[in-house]
Amino acid sequence: MAQKPLRLLACGDVEGKFDILFNRVRAIQKKSGNFDLLLCVGNFFGSTPDAEWEEYKTGIKKAPIQTYVLGANNQETVKYFQDADGCELAENITYLGRKGIFTGSSGLQIVYLSGTESLNEPVPGYNFSPKDVSSLRTMLCTISQFKGVDILLTSPWPKYVGNFGNSSGEVDTKKCGSALVSSLAMGLKPRYHFAALEKTYYERLPYRNHIVLQENAQHATRFIALANVGNPEKKKYLYAFSIVPMKLMDAAELVKQPPDVTENPYRKSGQEASIGKQIPAPVEESACQFFFDLNEKQGRKRSSTGRDSKSSPHPKQPRKPPQPPGPCWFCLASPEVEKHLVVSIGTHCYLALAKGGLSDDHVLILPIGHYQSVVELSAEVVEEVEKYKATLRRFFKSRGKRCVVFERNYKSHHLQLQVIPVPVSCCATDDIKDAFITQAQEQQIELLEIPEHSDIKQIAQPGTAYFYVELDTGEKLFHRIKKNFPLQFGREVLASEAILNIPGKSDWRQCQISKEDEETLACRFRKDFEPYDFTLDD
Repeated sequence: MAQKPLRLLACGDVEGKFDILFNRVRAIQKKSGNFDLLLCVGNFFGSTPDAEWEEYKTGIKKAPIQTYVLGANNQETVKYFQDADGCELAENITYLGRKGIFTGSSGLQIVYLSGTESLNEPVPGYNFSPKDVSSLRTMLCTISQFKGVDILLTSPWPKYVGNFGNSSGEVDTKKCGSALVSSLAMGLKPRYHFAALEKTYYERLPYRNHIVLQENAQHATRFIALANVGNPEKKKYLYAFSIVPMKLMDAAELVKQPPDVTENPYRKSGQEASIGKQIPAPVEESACQFFFDLNEKQGRKRSSTGRDSKSSPHPKQPRKPPQPPGPCWFCLASPEVEKHLVVSIGTHCYLALAKGGLSDDHVLILPIGHYQSVVELSAEVVEEVEKYKATLRRFFKSRGKRCVVFERNYKSHHLQLQVIPVPVSCCATDDIKDAFITQAQEQQIELLEIPEHSDIKQIAQPGTAYFYVELDTGEKLFHRIKKNFPLQFGREVLASEAILNIPGKSDWRQCQISKEDEETLACRFRKDFEPYDFTLDD
């Protein structure tokens, strides 16, 4: 028999408005049935007179539900919390304490941390320190087979929580919040994390607690910030949810990933910053891009030579791109490059027609410097790769085509991103995806779907052999090459009867044409692509 879920309520800053809160709770319970607990984060007491609190303290009034609260966030309210280890403040209202773990009879595990961040020791009664956070982590993370906790309660937001997620509104999560709380959340992996103090409501998209394809799947975390009770803007301050304690859940059910799950906002290159130090802002990652700093200025105007038309007063010295150990057919400065196939040149990348292409408009995105794969690219190169991809999607869409992008980092020395347009009339995106999966299964190739908000750099380290395909919907398929791999696999799938129906063109060597014909096709593509080519902007 399935375990019956607990029904809980979480609340933001009460600020002494106890009647408003508890009347609201009564109304909810009358309409929806009883809840098991009310958890309050932020400022429970306010600067209002104590008359209302005295009625609860003396028993004249009573909270309608067992209520657990965090401690003081300022000097004014320290007086209400006499026992640092927690105590009953009034009937049905309990102060949890400065920090610790509350485990209910059901097995529900709640970790709590009262106060706001302070990096100085000793800390006053309304602050927490790096030592407090470190002791909480040590208490839990050293337990054998520790998987995470059910709920984390803090008053401050965790810093950087908005990274990779939906907008946090007026709250700048790169400036507001606590880096120590971020570090705590990173280590404890709560299923729910509640916070307040910013006087607004923000429910972040759930984020994952594992690195895709490198670590076993783990449960996702939901961060919810709640507004202040009775706020005039009617922002949400009460949050109702049901939860089965982690220890009672089936493992497969626990790690199911929500469809809108994102990357972990606190992770930087798979590691977190040390406790006691401010966590540096991670490199931002976008759902539609691989990996680069979105704070970098984008869309700079370039001349046709690929140079910036506007110079910065303090220009950065560009890093010299890696040089090939020998002759390379794709490094733009190399004499081996067939420059008549080049159709667009940016600052870090260029576009060229594919030699022996599947179609007349089959193109390659290539870095100007010598990089072997996408995972080795520097941030500025990736930014331009993504810009080319987005531009090509718009270009091909205007011509009634969708494009498929793939990379084979196996028996190749220079990154070649193959971009193949497929007429919309030929097949749907799902048909293309099914064709790749079917042919992979027939050849005993394990082709895995990468979650929407993941990127390849988190999955494959530099030097890893892999095959990767990206569809026009943003769906991505990935195979880690361990031994042998058919070199023409990507072309074979796209040339098959299920897609382009040109099976005779699966090998590029069978599709070569004269240099004169190549020049004609390149000239035609340049002319058609010119209105979309961002490298030609003034």
